[in-house]
Amino acid sequence: MFLALKELKYAKFRYVMMTTIIILIAWLVFILSGLGNGLATLSAATLKNIDAEYVVYEETAGATFAKSILSENLQDDLEKQNNVDKVAAFGASTIAVGKTKSKDADSKEDVAFLGVEPDAFVMPEVIEGEKLSYDNKKGVVINDTLKEAGYKIGDILLVANSDMKLEVVGYVKGETYNHLPAIFTVMENWRDYQYAAPGSDNDTDKAVQAFFLKAPNLEDPTTIDKAVKDVETVTKKTAINGMPGYKEENGTIMMMLAFCIVISAFIIAVFFYVITMQKTQQFGVMKAIGASNGFIGKAIVAQVAILSVLGIVIGIVLTYLTAKILPEGMPFDLEPTLIISYAIVLLIIALLSSIVSVRQIVKIDPLTALGRVE
Repeated sequence: MFLALKELKYAKFRYVMMTTIIILIAWLVFILSGLGNGLATLSAATLKNIDAEYVVYEETAGATFAKSILSENLQDDLEKQNNVDKVAAFGASTIAVGKTKSKDADSKEDVAFLGVEPDAFVMPEVIEGEKLSYDNKKGVVINDTLKEAGYKIGDILLVANSDMKLEVVGYVKGETYNHLPAIFTVMENWRDYQYAAPGSDNDTDKAVQAFFLKAPNLEDPTTIDKAVKDVETVTKKTAINGMPGYKEENGTIMMMLAFCIVISAFIIAVFFYVITMQKTQQFGVMKAIGASNGFIGKAIVAQVAILSVLGIVIGIVLTYLTAKILPEGMPFDLEPTLIISYAIVLLIIALLSSIVSVRQIVKIDPLTALGRVE
């Protein structure tokens, strides 16, 4: 460590440039991870927020809400299954709402119209206003981001291409579905919209799209499929991945992150390799006076560790500062666990990249190095 610190003080400019590169790489990785996590959250926040382990679909739906139609009457059968604690029906649609009837698209908001039972565990906590109730069948609870669009408690929302009217009774927080702000309504009201066309529910009594199961002790979901006819039970993670575009979107971000990390490994390795080659004569002198390969190697690794930790910490600070100036509507969600995970990955990669330089040091012959002309 002593040798590493002395070298860093002696060649300040060289190592400042190296640290700057690490800062920029870390900054880019953290920004991309925040954007990726923000997009994932925006796409499926409502599903992620539901405290459930499994989702039950129609057998032929391919674990997709839009393709699934089940009878709400199945809820009793599902509740009777072993290790199933709670069951809640769920339905999802996409609608456009506005305060007035208008042909102007700018006066309407696209929202996710979600049907739930008012007292079910899938219904999120209302942070302001009233809860859903069958006493007010047309009442809806909306995501608080719709406040920015001018929607407040007591407003009457007119559903585009429909005669349906909805009354805002409360707000929830952090509820989005398919990148759209969610509005929650009672299941009966959702059903009136979703299956308004004759025959669209396939003559299913009290049609819903799926059921969420609170079943932490259920180990084999196929037991439900065998006990209840024409259903498919999947994990909540599978249900989230089955949302249109979710896997593809996440895959793109993860691919960008992977390439960024791989490229950063090469950049750091090349820079330290070049620096090591420039100091071949010095290392030869050190070996000639008795310094071991291990001693010199530890100094190199210590240098990489110091510069990497400093660069990563500054990258984290810059990322949080960047997050404060990003537009309000930009999906950016930087979780502490995400920051720690990528910081550790970057540090490990930086340390591993230093092995290239250490291996080069081992090959240095003191006699050859001392006779080398710089």
